[in-house]
Amino acid sequence: MATKTYKPTTPSRRHMATPSFDEITKKTPEKSLITILKKHSGRNNTGRITVRHQGGGNKKKYRIIDFKRQTDLANTVTAIEYDPNRTAYIALLADENGKKSYIIAPNGVKVGDVLYSGSDADIKPGNTLPVSSIPVGTFIHNIELYPGRGAQLVRSAGSAAQLMAKENGMAQVRLPSGEVRFIRLNCVATIGQVGNIEHENVKLGKAGKTRHLGIRPTVRGSVMNPCDHPHGGGEGRSPIGRPSPVTPWGKPTLGYKTRKKKARTNKFIVKRRNDR
Repeated sequence: MATKTYKPTTPSRRHMATPSFDEITKKTPEKSLITILKKHSGRNNTGRITVRHQGGGNKKKYRIIDFKRQTDLANTVTAIEYDPNRTAYIALLADENGKKSYIIAPNGVKVGDVLYSGSDADIKPGNTLPVSSIPVGTFIHNIELYPGRGAQLVRSAGSAAQLMAKENGMAQVRLPSGEVRFIRLNCVATIGQVGNIEHENVKLGKAGKTRHLGIRPTVRGSVMNPCDHPHGGGEGRSPIGRPSPVTPWGKPTLGYKTRKKKARTNKFIVKRRNDR
């Protein structure tokens, strides 16, 4: 996939780069595999904003993705589609009985390819196998954390993890962040790299495209009043007045760790992403 650039007819066009959508073969989603996606604008069940800077944006339907891949039947790729809910493209599969499903499209998978899932499947991009059946050194994505729950790790465009070792019923997997963690051998993963690898080169170019994504503007704390932000107040442009910047609720920023010290999954982390 390549990105599409524009002539600098306006300041926003000068650096804009959008996907070319060359891989897309079908424009409308499968009606049986979409559902309503309700907007909440960052509000919780009591109506209070718990995630700031969310609201507006284009309407979109949610595509139901099969993250479990539990069928043993051969699945043929019938289309590659755009999904507004994620950075990766999705592939429409049809099995031998005609049942359709969506998966995240791996890099290199094309219309007409036949994909399989199960311990006997070939080591080929798009096939899903238990981690115990995947050779060490293979690049994988769509990785389960808990057997049968469905893939939770490595699902964004262009990402891939590497299977490093297997021992004592666990496998060591190096994630795209650099973190190395244990995964159970009976969890499943998909061979290959997630498609749409050029997504990192996309440049929105203008504020309006950010609003289309449902992202509202961010206001600097230093221009607020003291009652609204710890950085606010003062005559003119004033310094922060603290040893380090803080959030609107007074918590430190710039590297302050918020992960719980006693998180039950700490024992599965072999090497953290920031360790050298």
